[in-house]
Amino acid sequence: MTPAMTPLTDRPSVAALLLVLLALFHSANTLQRDASKHKDGSTNLANALDAGGASRLLPHFDKAASKNVTSLLGKTAYLNCKVKNLGNKTVSWVRHRDIHLLTVGRYTYTSDQRFRAIHHPHSDEWTLQIKYPQHRDSGIYECQISTTPHMSHFIHLNVVEPTTDIIGSPDLYIDRGSTINLTCVVLYSPEPPAYIFWNHNDAIISYDSTRGGVSVITEKGETTTSFLLIQRAKSSDSGKYTCNPSNAQPKSIMVHVLNGEDSPREFPAAMQHGGQAHHRSSRLYCLIFCVCLLLLSP
Repeated sequence: MTPAMTPLTDRPSVAALLLVLLALFHSANTLQRDASKHKDGSTNLANALDAGGASRLLPHFDKAASKNVTSLLGKTAYLNCKVKNLGNKTVSWVRHRDIHLLTVGRYTYTSDQRFRAIHHPHSDEWTLQIKYPQHRDSGIYECQISTTPHMSHFIHLNVVEPTTDIIGSPDLYIDRGSTINLTCVVLYSPEPPAYIFWNHNDAIISYDSTRGGVSVITEKGETTTSFLLIQRAKSSDSGKYTCNPSNAQPKSIMVHVLNGEDSPREFPAAMQHGGQAHHRSSRLYCLIFCVCLLLLSP
């Protein structure tokens, strides 16, 4: 009798081996996915640093804190340049009109003593101070960072001189008993005047005097307007009236109060008949005057 042949493979052993191979294959795939995720995460992090983080570490201008400046003639002007993450770089100021280097860091490189660099330690602000600015100082100033290539932010300085005008000057004629309504306009002022005084024959007008009927209405804004109202005009109200703003040159007008026998026809172009009608017309003249100045300005 021929003995039974032994199988070439033991089926239980094969099954165990297959399970081991499947486990190894699964582990290999898991390790590969984890490595891929780690690689992708590192790449994304690097990209984020390149796109955002790295740029935030470089010097850059805070443009919201580095704006154009309008300054009064003769009143010290300050041009502010705020720089973030300056590091070991240097901030300079250059005047574009003649490409003149004004300051480097905290040092001033011009013989014009009106200019000065201002910087406080541990501060991001680099300020150019200009004392007694004149009209010729108007123009573009460049705040420059010494990177390669250099970085620049431009600030425009506008030096203005406020002007004063009285509607109807130099002479105004009005009937006795009417209301004198004088309108003073202050233009080209970067900020409204702190106060406006009215003078009559070089004496400050008192609004609570025994004469009574005297009042002032002042409307402040980009254009400041002051209205002087004098009710029941009489001969003693004739004379020179001066509007004197705190930040502009004074302006005067001669007021002539006419007696009943004087004929208005002698003064047709400069008559003021008082009342609300003139109050409205003076506002209209003021508006027309402002529009004309805007149209004629360069």
